[in-house]
Amino acid sequence: MSERMIRVKDIELCTESFGNPAHPAVLLIMGATASMLWWEEDFCRLLAEKGFFVIRYDNRDTGRSVSYEPGHPGYTFEDMADDAIAVLDAYGVEKAHFAGMSMGGMLIQIIALRHPERVQGISLLSTMYFGPGWEDLPPMEAKVETFFNSMGEMDWSDPQTLLRNAVDKWRILVGSKHPLDEERVTALAERDIARALNYASSFNHSYVTGGEAYLGRSGEIQAPALVIHGTEDPIIPYGHGEALRDSIPGAELLTLQGIGHELPRAEWPAIVGGIAKYAAL
Repeated sequence: MSERMIRVKDIELCTESFGNPAHPAVLLIMGATASMLWWEEDFCRLLAEKGFFVIRYDNRDTGRSVSYEPGHPGYTFEDMADDAIAVLDAYGVEKAHFAGMSMGGMLIQIIALRHPERVQGISLLSTMYFGPGWEDLPPMEAKVETFFNSMGEMDWSDPQTLLRNAVDKWRILVGSKHPLDEERVTALAERDIARALNYASSFNHSYVTGGEAYLGRSGEIQAPALVIHGTEDPIIPYGHGEALRDSIPGAELLTLQGIGHELPRAEWPAIVGGIAKYAAL
C-alpha cells in the first residue's frame, strides 16, 4: 500500500496502490461525494491478492485531491473521466480494468467511449443507466430525496454534525440482507472528514455538468462488461442494472439480493470475484 500525489495539468490528485505493479491493473473509481477510502483497504488487498495491481484515488473535491469552492466545481464529467487516464499514465499503466461505484460507473462509461484503447474491461457497480427508456425506470426512493434535501440546513463547520449526517446517510442506503455495520461506517466517516481538504466541497459533484455527448451510447461499448447491482438500491434502483446489462453488448449482471447502495463486507467475495473474473479476461 502506497499513497502518492500526482499532478494532472494544474491540479493534484491523491492516489494509492496495492499489489505488484507488474500485475494487470484494476483502477477503482468511487461515487459522488465519496473519497477513495470507501474502497476499503481490505477490499483493495483482497483484489490485489487475486493477482492484480489495484489503484484507488480521490476524485476531485474529495479527500486530499484538489478542492474547489463549494457550489462551484471548475470541471466537467469529461475532466473527471480524463483524470482516470492521467492516473494510469502516472503509474505507467497502458491498459486497465476499470471498476466504478455509482457516479464512478457513469465515468467509466464515458471512459470506455472516450478512451477505448485504455480499457481492458469494466465493472459497473450500482450505476445509473442513461440510455433510451431511462425515464421509465424506477426513480430514487423518496426517503433518499428527503434526506439529501435536509442537508442544506446542516452546520458544515461542526465535525460531529458531519459525522452524524454521514452515518445517518448509510442507514437509508443499506438493504435488508445485512445490518449496518455502524462501527465500521463511523470509523470510515471520521477518517474521511478528517483528511478532506474541504468536506463541504465533496457535494460539488451534484453541480458537475458535461457528458451529454456520451448519453445513450452504452450500446457502443466494446469492452467486456460486468454489471453489479443490489435489488434494494434506494438511490439507483435495480432496474438500472438490468437496463445496463441489456444495453452493453455481451454484458453480464451479477445480482446482489437484498443489497442497497453499498459494498457490505459479507458481499466482498462475490463482488471481488466478479471483478477479478472480468479483469482476467
